[in-house]
Amino acid sequence: MFVDSHCHLDCIDLDEFGNDYDLLIKRCLDAGVEHMLCVSIDMDKYPHMLEQTQHYPQISVSVGVHPMADKSASVSADQLKQLAANDKVVAIGETGLDYYYEQGDAQWQQDRFRTHVQCAVDINKPVIIHTRDASQDTLDILNQENAAHCGGVMHCFTETMEFAEKALELGFMISFSGIITFQNADALREVARQVPDENLLIETDSPYLAPVPHRGKQNYPAYVRHVADKLAEIRQTTIEHIAQVSRENFYRVFQP
Repeated sequence: MFVDSHCHLDCIDLDEFGNDYDLLIKRCLDAGVEHMLCVSIDMDKYPHMLEQTQHYPQISVSVGVHPMADKSASVSADQLKQLAANDKVVAIGETGLDYYYEQGDAQWQQDRFRTHVQCAVDINKPVIIHTRDASQDTLDILNQENAAHCGGVMHCFTETMEFAEKALELGFMISFSGIITFQNADALREVARQVPDENLLIETDSPYLAPVPHRGKQNYPAYVRHVADKLAEIRQTTIEHIAQVSRENFYRVFQP
């Protein structure tokens, strides 16, 4: 049985599921996905996301604002703490830094990132990190804000082994997505080979980044099996082993 440690169920186009959210979840469960972490990216859409997941014990949620959300999408530590008191909430985020499209002043992104990490440390919940073209600033802020006290996950990992080692020193998990199945991802596959079992997670980041053989289509948690299968190939082990260690790691870190 698999755990999808990072998905955006509320962003999935339900047309292919007959506009039926319950059918989407049934298909995930039927595919052997026993638990899903539905990750928050937008405070305006958060109530609907929470409502959708409310009656499913197989779904946990996080609370946070994506680093690529508009500068005006502010959130306070008090607001995060209040929302995180809900029993469904197991993590803060996703948060972090994304400089790919951001030209010029990034202070507002850094400030919002710090707010999330400070909240996670204060309430002792893991933090979900998104980082793109911002590796050093990401690590600097995590160290400055004592993120080792809360831990968390580097989601949809695409960084170097050097970055991974520094994240591991902070007690973070490394989560791999369908990107490891892409043809041009040899360097990432080498990182995926080296991350210790006890720090390994798998995810879909659905509806984005569908793995081969579904690349170019809408992704959903049932496809996390393909991530596990590729990791098993890379690490010369079985898909059952990858499923087991990633599942155990998820429950240890997030405690849903």
